[in-house]
Amino acid sequence: MRNPTTTTLGYALFATRWLQAPLYFGLVAAQGVYVYKFFKELWTLILMCVSGHATETYVMLAVLKLVDVVMIANLLIMVIVGGYETFVSRIGLQGHRDQPEWLSHVNSNVLKVKLATAIVGISSVHLLQMFVDVHHTSRHALLWGTVIHMAFIFSAAILAYMSGPMAAHGDRGHAERPQAGPGRTTPPHAERDHGDQRQGKPEQEEPAATPAVPRQPGPDADAEARIRAAGFPARKLLEDFDQQHPRGFDRETVARLGKAEFVAARRNVVLVGPPGTGKTHLAIGFGMRACQAGHRVLFATAAEWAARLSDARAAGRLDAELAALDEYPLLIVDEVGYTPFDAATAGLFFRLVAHRYERASLIVTGDRPLGRWDEVFGASAPALADRLAHHADVVRLDGDSYRTRRATSAWAD
Repeated sequence: MRNPTTTTLGYALFATRWLQAPLYFGLVAAQGVYVYKFFKELWTLILMCVSGHATETYVMLAVLKLVDVVMIANLLIMVIVGGYETFVSRIGLQGHRDQPEWLSHVNSNVLKVKLATAIVGISSVHLLQMFVDVHHTSRHALLWGTVIHMAFIFSAAILAYMSGPMAAHGDRGHAERPQAGPGRTTPPHAERDHGDQRQGKPEQEEPAATPAVPRQPGPDADAEARIRAAGFPARKLLEDFDQQHPRGFDRETVARLGKAEFVAARRNVVLVGPPGTGKTHLAIGFGMRACQAGHRVLFATAAEWAARLSDARAAGRLDAELAALDEYPLLIVDEVGYTPFDAATAGLFFRLVAHRYERASLIVTGDRPLGRWDEVFGASAPALADRLAHHADVVRLDGDSYRTRRATSAWAD
């Protein structure tokens, strides 16, 4: 158990982050100053051009000055929005059509690299201004301007190089942290027979099917670290999913979910169908796409989640465990329905779903529709299914088991 005094002190220290909020509002005021400066410079340029006193060099310098103001304003936006999101409080823009691509997975490393590249761009504009107005710029100023610009480039390159290993180390640290505390259990994925437990791609028995979603580029180092930390029992790509095996499923929905936008929108995905129809394959594929999009993912079977939550409850730290899982924008609960749960365990699943309701995403795979979940969760089923399905895409897969088909084919041969 944690020391209450230490916990209270930690929360109090963490609450001091709100002291930074006025600083970001001050930067908003500074952005207003730059808006005023931009239109003042623009008005001066227009007057000079209309009066016929603007030379080509003057126009070029004036335009570069306007570009410089815009780039500094962009830098301010990055600091204001990204810094506030990273260091003060989460900004609820998930699902907004204008949400910046980098904001959904912003962190201090990403923010520092983007700021460094923005500073390099601003320095480039300043150096270009000096060379355009070279007749009025001393050689000493040109030399030091070039040296300072190269120093900015070198610093940005070093920062970008270091951010990859730092982010990968951070992801590994987060992945190891849940196993270190009391009441945590490590999913025994390594001990599982993946061939017997998981849906896979057939062995060259049929021509390769058209991918359900466009092929994505290979993951970068950070995405690779997130994929390793997710605990997937095997690597299952959406491109390798055999579309011809299920007798029917919504291909358009699967293609849309493959973009992983549902994670930023805090929506859920429910994959329903008989055993061996590819539910786990799709769940892992969606999870890998989410990792590539910058989201942290955690995978486990329903039985493993039940053991993990039960251990946390027994240690008196269920609330802390649910809060720790907030670090993962996407959790995957596989194989719901294969084993019924007692009332206490069903209540734990309800706590998990209710805690993440409209806050983070879940992917759930099961062998029966939501209307029959009372067979698994008992009296908790209606409230649990209601919260899970409210913001969810439900994909139904029909067909015979891939594993049974493989076994039958092998017997016939």
